[in-house]
Amino acid sequence: MSNPRIIAGKARGLRIQSVPGDTTRPITDRVKEALFNIIGQDIVDAHFFDLFGGTGSVGIEALSRGAAYVRFSDMARAAVTTIKANLQHTRLEANAQVIFGDAFALLKQKPDHRFDYLYIAPPQYKQLWVRALREVDANPGWMDPSGWVIVQIHPVEYEEVPLEHFVEFDQRKYGSTLLIFYEFKKSDSSST
Repeated sequence: MSNPRIIAGKARGLRIQSVPGDTTRPITDRVKEALFNIIGQDIVDAHFFDLFGGTGSVGIEALSRGAAYVRFSDMARAAVTTIKANLQHTRLEANAQVIFGDAFALLKQKPDHRFDYLYIAPPQYKQLWVRALREVDANPGWMDPSGWVIVQIHPVEYEEVPLEHFVEFDQRKYGSTLLIFYEFKKSDSSST
């Protein structure tokens, strides 16, 4: 598989490095393009959290398309090194923060920022996406009241997840990738 590329915006056409080894599953151009077509112009000036950063492809695409700020986190040192190198290569590091650490521990902390989009694409087949989603639900201050939590998994991993603050509002399937979208429940008082 060739290295991921940035599809649109300031860094359009640039190829970025992959993380060495097989610990990450890069998003395909088709799925990434579909994701950002769904988000549309709302990415401009948005604050985006790429929780299991991997190569940084999704967050860097957000920056390239005009996001104001992107935070990346990953607990693999090779991924963090790759994200930093890719940010430098695309010249988008000024509006980015890269954290080396455990996503679940991060989500348990007192929120220091509100995000418009939180992207969850953890290693497959370990139910880590459910755990991450529940952590966000237990600590909803990470999210802007109109924010979306977006999950990327293999379709066979899907299950309905009962949540207190968030509700699933859309799903899109692209081959072996499923994107699931969550927003605050309309009656949720924590979203005000």
